[in-house]
Amino acid sequence: MDWLLPPGARRDNFWIYSSAAIVGLAGLVKLRHGALNFLYSETHCYQSVRTNQAVYPYVNCFSVSPGGTFSKVFQASADSKLVQNADPGYAMPGLWDGHGHLLQYGEFLNSIDLFGTQSMEEVRSRIREYVNDNPKAGSREEWLRGVGWDQMALGQMPTTADLMADATLADLYIMLDRVDVHCIWVSQAVLDLLPDPIPDVDGGEVVREPGMGVFCDNAMDMVMALWPKPDNKKKQQFLQSAMSKLNEVGLVGIHDAGVSPGNLELYKTLAMGDDWTVRVYAMIECYERNTFCPKEVHKYVDPGGRLSIQSVKLFADGALGSWGSALIEPYTDRPDTSGSLLVNASELVYVTTAWAAQGFQVNIHAIGDLANRYAVDAITAALRLLCPGQDIRACQSRLRFRIEHSQIIHPDDQARIHSVGIIPSIQPTHATSDMAYAEKRLGGERIRKEAYRMRSLLDVQPILGSDFPVEPPNPFQGIYAAVTRKSPHTGQAPEGFPNGWYTEESLDLDQAIRGFTEGPAYGGFTKGKSGVIRPGAYADWVVLDRPLETMAIEGLRTLNVRETWVGGRMVYKRD
Repeated sequence: MDWLLPPGARRDNFWIYSSAAIVGLAGLVKLRHGALNFLYSETHCYQSVRTNQAVYPYVNCFSVSPGGTFSKVFQASADSKLVQNADPGYAMPGLWDGHGHLLQYGEFLNSIDLFGTQSMEEVRSRIREYVNDNPKAGSREEWLRGVGWDQMALGQMPTTADLMADATLADLYIMLDRVDVHCIWVSQAVLDLLPDPIPDVDGGEVVREPGMGVFCDNAMDMVMALWPKPDNKKKQQFLQSAMSKLNEVGLVGIHDAGVSPGNLELYKTLAMGDDWTVRVYAMIECYERNTFCPKEVHKYVDPGGRLSIQSVKLFADGALGSWGSALIEPYTDRPDTSGSLLVNASELVYVTTAWAAQGFQVNIHAIGDLANRYAVDAITAALRLLCPGQDIRACQSRLRFRIEHSQIIHPDDQARIHSVGIIPSIQPTHATSDMAYAEKRLGGERIRKEAYRMRSLLDVQPILGSDFPVEPPNPFQGIYAAVTRKSPHTGQAPEGFPNGWYTEESLDLDQAIRGFTEGPAYGGFTKGKSGVIRPGAYADWVVLDRPLETMAIEGLRTLNVRETWVGGRMVYKRD
């Protein structure tokens, strides 16, 4: 067989020639792939393109490869045909929501909208209207769902009797989420399914005054166990309607804050389809909250960036509006309670460390200052156990543990967050929604020293988001709230704050934009791939009528996106 060898080659060194040939062929294939990307790239030019890069922060053109990444970002000359034929819009990196709930948002879009209701009769009226349009809803097999009620607006905590006051609703199975989705309000038909007497629950509240009907935090579990869950076909409809609405407001990606193992399997099935138009960084939530369930879910990172499953969501406490967030000192307006911890300190340390040891990022929901203290304790303990003898801040920069909401933080714990580099995931519109009653709940001193930090946390690379459907997902409203500390709905702050609510914690426009782009990229391990327009990054961008930098800040409240592009494909175009 020596005749097969190249002239002058010996059998014992032929492997060298073979290896060289293979390497050369691989290089040729790679070169050809790059050449094809270059030859078949599609170039887009605009009046201006914000890149989020330190070098060349603004250009006017970029090219997109067939693989859906930016292949070239450049400034074309003013007399070129590219510029002469440029789109009249202004482009910027696609925006991300650092904390939302995708499936729940889709369900909300297909349920009763109770946001803004001011009376029990208005609630009943919206339910009746929904029933008229959806006559099959309200049965044992298909409960009526809704979200958005707030006892502060209704004047009291609602009860089952408030739903029974309308005879047409009396026999229906109804479950309505509070505005913060940390409490549910149910009808008598649902109440009758529960044991009698209904027991109290650790880490939750069965509200008994002024009457039965509301269950908060861990007490919700007994009701949720009875709720007939939607099937995968309906869930797919929810996901598609949610993604469509998110694209409409300029979102190209989200951090999905709590997805069950079963729903993650559905996500993996759907993520490769054309209808999957939002990149999803999913946080695992075990079927039993605050547990370790590694056999039920596995890490998964799609190479194309459509879906990533490498983090877990834990819960330290409830929400401020329902007196469920866990405080060090009692509530100012309810001195009989300090809120509810949903997990004890030692268990939180164990679960945090167990997940992190399996290679998962850990994200802990914490709103009250006691919950935030426990979250910092758990994260710090886990870092020391996982990185013995190493610099704890360097360890954190690799693992990137997060505190979701980071809403009320004692100054001592703020100092520890800065020292360790723990990432705060913040929702600017929570501050502007809560400002109407936050001082009643917490008192002026706690607000001034502890609550709704943003500017003072910039050094730890905060992630900004909305917590949709608790708040609307519009990132431009979030940017407005971060910059002005005023409500994006009214343009106002509470009386006594004409220039905005505690504006010493406000961000400037550039910082707020980066919070919805670079922040989620760092916190989701896609730095350099998302939230930026640069070669090699995902080709995700948004087109506006005017650049944000030249727009009056009040214009952000009503801004409408012209186009949204994900992976080089247009997923939304304004009519």
